[in-house]
Amino acid sequence: MSKGERTRKDIIDKAFALAGDVGLEGLSLGTLASETGLSKSGLFAHFKSKEALQLSIIEEVSERFTNLVIRPTLAAPRGECRVREYFARKIEWVSKSKPNGGCIYMALCQEYDHREGPVRNLLVQNQQILLGTIARIVQTAMDEGEFRKDLDPIRFAFEIEGITMAYSHIGKFIKDPQSLEHAKTTFEELIMRSRVAG
Repeated sequence: MSKGERTRKDIIDKAFALAGDVGLEGLSLGTLASETGLSKSGLFAHFKSKEALQLSIIEEVSERFTNLVIRPTLAAPRGECRVREYFARKIEWVSKSKPNGGCIYMALCQEYDHREGPVRNLLVQNQQILLGTIARIVQTAMDEGEFRKDLDPIRFAFEIEGITMAYSHIGKFIKDPQSLEHAKTTFEELIMRSRVAG
């Protein structure tokens, strides 16, 4: 890695940590310059605009999520085992992806819920890809004869993401100590409803 690449990575790492606390819009180039020991002009040498930096942070979030959640999930055996691996990895991600706890993806999606532009578009694209990936994971359980043939993989993806979103909100915001237990119980109920009868 060249010096320029190392500097760019350091900027993104620091920006990732800051964005976890203040969001992408609240990210101050002055604060980031201070954190990295660079001048504002030094930052702009690597990112020509604040938006370019924001997009790079989302790409970093996506890469970390892929490495920590998706790749290990796809390495698990096909079928229900793979579905369970995804849920376990996603719960861990929700618990730890932000420096102060919580899911940084969810936080950024909420921040850009009513905004338009390239940053929101990239977030939407990433979430659409994720739902498709979950649906394909569920499909493996159907193909293996473990889940019902009439199951809707997209609806399953909707439900599993709903469980993890509720866990993030109720666990972090309300600080309900039962949130993890509730998430696991609800997931088990989803699995039971999805299995082939018998």
